[in-house]
Amino acid sequence: MSKALSVDLRDRVIAAIEGGLSCREAAARFGVSASSAIRWRSRVRTQGDVRPGPLGGDRRSGHVERHAELILGLVEARDDITLAELREALA
Repeated sequence: MSKALSVDLRDRVIAAIEGGLSCREAAARFGVSASSAIRWRSRVRTQGDVRPGPLGGDRRSGHVERHAELILGLVEARDDITLAELREALA
């Protein structure tokens, strides 16, 4: 699993950009990708800091949970319902 780069490194890259280097130049100086430097700069502009967001975790169950009542109702009504039939009912 990937791991976020340190906040210290991010701060140094941002300081170099604010000191006059382009994002690509700062990225090359500190050995990070240009896209990371660009994202970090954008994050500072929009959120005010460079701390990384949460990594990993469940990002999909919310879609299922939104329809839990309907899905459980369909399964209760017919316990041998197929996935294709559930998908059709949800469409």
